[in-house]
Amino acid sequence: MVSIRFISTSTVRSQNQQPNESTPSKVELTPWDLQLLAVGPIQKGLLFHKPKFSKDINFTIRHLETSLSRTLDFFAPLAGRLATIQHGSGTASFFIDCNNAGALFVQAIAARVTIADIMESLYVPEIVHSFFALNETKNYEGISRPLLGVQVTELVDGIFIGCTINHVVADGTSFWHFFNSWSEISRGMVKLSKPPVLQRWFPDRVDCPVRIPSSISKMKPDEKLSSPILKERIFHFTRQRIAALKAKVNSEIGTNKISSLQALLSHVWRGIVRCQSLSPDQEINFKLLIGVRPRLNPPLPEGYFGNAVQTGTVTMTAKELHETGHGHAAWLMNKTVAWHTEDKLTNFYKAWTEEPKVITMKNMTTNALVTSSSPRFDVYGNDFGWGKPVAVRSGQGNKHDGKITLFAGVEEGSVDVEVCLFPKTLEALGSNCEFMATMCNK
Repeated sequence: MVSIRFISTSTVRSQNQQPNESTPSKVELTPWDLQLLAVGPIQKGLLFHKPKFSKDINFTIRHLETSLSRTLDFFAPLAGRLATIQHGSGTASFFIDCNNAGALFVQAIAARVTIADIMESLYVPEIVHSFFALNETKNYEGISRPLLGVQVTELVDGIFIGCTINHVVADGTSFWHFFNSWSEISRGMVKLSKPPVLQRWFPDRVDCPVRIPSSISKMKPDEKLSSPILKERIFHFTRQRIAALKAKVNSEIGTNKISSLQALLSHVWRGIVRCQSLSPDQEINFKLLIGVRPRLNPPLPEGYFGNAVQTGTVTMTAKELHETGHGHAAWLMNKTVAWHTEDKLTNFYKAWTEEPKVITMKNMTTNALVTSSSPRFDVYGNDFGWGKPVAVRSGQGNKHDGKITLFAGVEEGSVDVEVCLFPKTLEALGSNCEFMATMCNK
């Protein structure tokens, strides 16, 4: 069995330890943040060729550690910890204490793993999950554990930079904002192209801080349960294939409103359900993550750092999904996204403060396929000073049967879809002629 060896563990702090106008001492949390307390962090990482200019890999790793410290000057919450205050009437509130307690930095080596082992494997190798720090943690543990964990793993011919960020602190947009900024500073930039805006958004008539039942604030780690055996595979869709899917579904419905992503996701949904042993009347939920930054009036600032995502759910029976055609599923996705207007978003926000409910893996994933990440995120622009990445992979956080993670492909306009399923279902999907005929797998 291929193994990984851990070389060192350290704490990286911001070089600027004094709060100022752009670096607050505390950040209050919103319903979008707080609802994620019980699930796991975001884990995404990038695979690079080894720097050709450096014969000493330790020099490169120390450079990454130093540039991370400089990046935390701008992203103070990531060097802090969660904190909670108990109020009267059985309520509590959470905030991010920007106390510069520091981020976790881990150096490791996988002496027998090559870039080809990761990129050319039909299924994502299990060892990839070992390339991430803070595995098996929940977000509420950020009270005592780092909100950011970075692991740099040396391979035979490459480097993997794995990043784990507490999901209460950041969503996917903010995750890649941080990653992009770190790569800029690593290349020698002094000012960021997009400085983060750290203060959270609270609409009128919403009290700050948001109070939640004390029972939620006192969550304890669950007993370790045996995880189901899951496998992951990445399916690569070219720009041309996606354009053909988009044209097909719009033609079926007689519209031009269905987006490329909605066409692709409905195709993946139907493909997976075809390969599952479901009764015709079994309802299946497809959960879309909808970014809300541009949907508010005025829109949130471009650099808004935090969570600003709403879940939209499309429900169909297995029979309906098969018989109504590709276009119908895509059209329902389109309507679900359009339904999330500013009024709907603000009403959800306010209603949550009156009756807080946290997301759990059980209530999020029962009879559901769930999307994560976005092909719009700048993955391949992350050049730390020795070239762009050759691949992106995710960690084990929040993985379940039916998890769909989206990444931009290497070629412009292409999309990589990472599908996590039970092995039998995933094998059937890869052998399904209808599904495979509309994608180009590399």
